[in-house]
Amino acid sequence: MTIEYRQAALEDAEALVNIYNASFYEDYLRYGSCPGYGNTKEMMEESIIRYPKHIILCDHEPVGCISYTKLGRGVYEVACLCVVPEFQGKGIGTQAIRFLKTLLEDWEKLTLVTPLDKKQNVKFYTEKCGFHIESTERDGNVELVRFAAER
Repeated sequence: MTIEYRQAALEDAEALVNIYNASFYEDYLRYGSCPGYGNTKEMMEESIIRYPKHIILCDHEPVGCISYTKLGRGVYEVACLCVVPEFQGKGIGTQAIRFLKTLLEDWEKLTLVTPLDKKQNVKFYTEKCGFHIESTERDGNVELVRFAAER
């Protein structure tokens, strides 16, 4: 299994909509809404412009995406990390976080947010990726956990 990353371009918008929809469908069903699910091609194009995205390729097949935004000097937010369900649990997400840490040479702190009740995400980010829980917050009816990793 070969994992590679390619910077997303505007022409990748439809493929990314499909990746996000497959990755976040369960969240959409669970919470009734999900910011990563149901975006239009135009919304994804805007997102590609605002949040640098890298498509995750497994044996040359697009299977996920990692994106980020710069919050300040050396501080970045992981805006999205998603892997389509049939490729989850294979270490692809862990490798994507490592890739991001290499890509962002000046990073001092990485943050990200995920639903608190998604125990597999909490375990993944704390045990596999070296994040710790910094705080909790709410978005509508969903309690979120904010993770941080420092260099």
